[in-house]
Amino acid sequence: MARYTDAVCRLCRREGCKLFLKGERCYSAKCSFERRQKAPGMHDNARRKVSEYGSQLREKQKIKRFYGVLEKQFHLTFERAERMQGKTGENLLKLLELRMDNVVYRMGFAASRAQARQLVSHCHFTLNGKKANIPSMILKPGDEIAVSNKGRKSHAYENLNSRPVPAWLSVDPEALKGKLVLAPERADVDLSDLKETLIVELYSK
Repeated sequence: MARYTDAVCRLCRREGCKLFLKGERCYSAKCSFERRQKAPGMHDNARRKVSEYGSQLREKQKIKRFYGVLEKQFHLTFERAERMQGKTGENLLKLLELRMDNVVYRMGFAASRAQARQLVSHCHFTLNGKKANIPSMILKPGDEIAVSNKGRKSHAYENLNSRPVPAWLSVDPEALKGKLVLAPERADVDLSDLKETLIVELYSK
């Protein structure tokens, strides 16, 4: 499976905002973006006029990298969002928030979305009591995620992440399980300065 294996801090610098790709490090003084916010490359200081297409592309790349989704999967998610009722941009964000790996991360069972994706792939969680190892699964309200017997044998959940849990989720840290109470809203997406309408315009061409 294709995946990005280069330094992830470069992605934050390229997009000009923190994408929280390295877990707790992103919240500490060691965060590379805090120390060096210039874009990567030898021409990072060059003033460039960004075209309309360039702005749309950067917005798409930002949200893809934030959720850790590659192009083909992102496009399929967009097509699904188009078929839903309501605004396509908001539907896209809701579908990305409802991915299994993102929900595991939001519940605090993983330090980053990348780690959540790996844990789900390695069968560390169950969904409604059944084995779940597909990070891209779209969940729905009422679904319950729990750490599997295999996951409980590891030391990954001894110190759960201390991030606040969104209102649309409920978590029982002692029982190592959580529930998707209701569907997330646009305001629940915690990526700053996101303009999802530009992504819709890009794919509408």
